[in-house]
Amino acid sequence: MVVKIALGVTGCIGAYKAAQILRTLQELGAEVDVVMTRNALSFIQPLTFQALSGRQVITETSDTNEDSEILHISVAQKIDLLLVAPATANILAKFAHGIADDFLSTLYISTPAPTLIAPAMNVVMWQHPATQENIQKLRHRGVEFIEPESGYLACRMEGKGRLADTDLIAKHAVELATLSQKRRLSSLSPNRDFLGESVLITAGPTREYIDPVRFITNRSSGKMGYALAEAARDRGAKVTLITGPVSLQPPDGITVVNVVTSKDMFDAVHNHIPQSTIIIKAAAVCDYRPNRVAKEKIKKSGETFSLTLEQTDDIVASIGKIKEDRILIGFAAETEKVIEHAEKKLISKNLDLIVANDVKAEGSGFDVDTNRATFITKDGQRQDLPLMTKRELSDQILDRALKIKVLKQESLNKTA
Repeated sequence: MVVKIALGVTGCIGAYKAAQILRTLQELGAEVDVVMTRNALSFIQPLTFQALSGRQVITETSDTNEDSEILHISVAQKIDLLLVAPATANILAKFAHGIADDFLSTLYISTPAPTLIAPAMNVVMWQHPATQENIQKLRHRGVEFIEPESGYLACRMEGKGRLADTDLIAKHAVELATLSQKRRLSSLSPNRDFLGESVLITAGPTREYIDPVRFITNRSSGKMGYALAEAARDRGAKVTLITGPVSLQPPDGITVVNVVTSKDMFDAVHNHIPQSTIIIKAAAVCDYRPNRVAKEKIKKSGETFSLTLEQTDDIVASIGKIKEDRILIGFAAETEKVIEHAEKKLISKNLDLIVANDVKAEGSGFDVDTNRATFITKDGQRQDLPLMTKRELSDQILDRALKIKVLKQESLNKTA
């Protein structure tokens, strides 16, 4: 099916690039409705988008379609994604605070479809605390961002604020729209193949304290684990998510256990193993922690400061020793010799499946909404997957978990 995207264009010098985004979206097979704010009309005319799309360009909240329907409701209900590119600081503020005084801001609060935003603005505006606070509010609501690039800006300043690559924006938009469409269609005839399963998932980083105000941690955002939790829930599983400190909003309808240190996560995981049938360790647990934690804040003395570290408990390996017939899935986030390191981890920790990825590769690893992974199973099977969203990868992982479970059951039946 053709995905349907609403492309919001706001008033900044980068508005002309929206024409290229529209063209690429069409080349990728999307049906696009263009929505322009009043300020966008000062930079590019609706006729440009109308000529490219062959469709009505929406500029006013009071516009109606040929059937006299209220247009913002009609568009809101049919789209698979709202893409705003370029997005100004002004539209971010409107979205964050629920102000609906034009078609685009009204469309945002009217649509159940996901929203993807590609900001573009002056570097000082981008860095302003108000802008960053608005972005964080929107992220917490599930809005996704393609952050601007650094470079020479139209205001003759250097810094971050230039609209991201138009092809990257268009490709990511179509990926999200396709996933959104699949979710919508599956809600009409849901795939509940995980009914009866209790899935235990870990996500995010841990923190290992040096003193009351400082700690060691890593770049994990928790996005992969949270996507897995959402996917397993949607497929009927009872889900327990054990999460380190992240800025994500947990999916509704699951059990959430918040932890901080690797010791906290170790204890929480082992408390929930007995009632779990499938365990997916997506958390990036710190491998080392300070061997002692200062009771008070360590003061700067002007001298060299040394920190002695000790290994943390290996949570995955500890599960592997006692998992019995449970399915155990782990991750290998590597920067070199990805497959070699993943295969060693698969065997040493008694995993049924390991998901390996190169965190240095573009679009893969920490802090992004996509991933490119390789599946390796205990029986030596290997599958290289293309770049996809973390939600799409989650469903691939769950599909493989069910296949492993079926094979295990068949093997048990043969030996019985």
